[in-house]
Amino acid sequence: MKLFKQVIQEGVYDPGIFKAFFLAGGPGSGKTYVTNRSTGGMGLKLVNSDTRFERYLTKAGLSLKMPDKEAALRDPLRAKAKKVTGDQMDLYIQGRLGLVIDATGRDYSIISRQKSLLQMLGYDCYMIFVNTSLEVALERNRTRTRRVPEDITRKSWQTVQNNIGKFQTSFGRSNFIVVDNNNANEDILNKLWGRVRGLVRAPVRSIVAKRWMQIQLDTKKQTALAKLTADAIKQLDKDIKARKDMTNPYSANPFLFKLKQQDPKAFMNLIKQRGLNVK
Repeated sequence: MKLFKQVIQEGVYDPGIFKAFFLAGGPGSGKTYVTNRSTGGMGLKLVNSDTRFERYLTKAGLSLKMPDKEAALRDPLRAKAKKVTGDQMDLYIQGRLGLVIDATGRDYSIISRQKSLLQMLGYDCYMIFVNTSLEVALERNRTRTRRVPEDITRKSWQTVQNNIGKFQTSFGRSNFIVVDNNNANEDILNKLWGRVRGLVRAPVRSIVAKRWMQIQLDTKKQTALAKLTADAIKQLDKDIKARKDMTNPYSANPFLFKLKQQDPKAFMNLIKQRGLNVK
């Protein structure tokens, strides 16, 4: 419930509203590091079941080296992590918050489906493809806390490589960013951060998104005005009951004064309803 309220409050005022960045890269690509360096401090919501999965493994006392003998205990935790992460993502989408969707890129169909659904809602979608050679991926995987078996790393790397062309076609050249992370230096990462920041700050392009934002702003305005009116009435009735001078009722009623400024018609209707003769 707390997260839901937070999402509702951010909503239309979220700095990355209607922007979704998909991350792709196999085990050992350095995707997590590149993600943190390229999207940090922009208010984007990270969607990553792996981080939650690792927490579940640690809490359950299971090895992060993923031994086969623990598979029966590990698989339910992986499923739980994916479900909880999916539920969290649904909440973010309700508020149209900016997203960083961390995936491997092995399954093109899943990313393609998610991208299509987000675009239907009005999201501008981009992909950051973190690329490395197989040798670098294998070496990094060997030094990771949560290692993936080498044969799976090889297979995953090749599958992700086979999808590069599909992703570029799907997202388009201007929305598809490839990062060579065999040995990415500070200059490359800083330029990447600047490019992502520019995309986050750019105005949303979708008419669907613009309409949603206008509806949200109108709703917030109406809600705020209704509360202001209620507060003005409460204070006004209190002043009338106390037999205060009502020739200038808004002088001591800040709510009524604001109502007069924001909605003169509602102000005059209220004054007439109370039978007051305002100067």
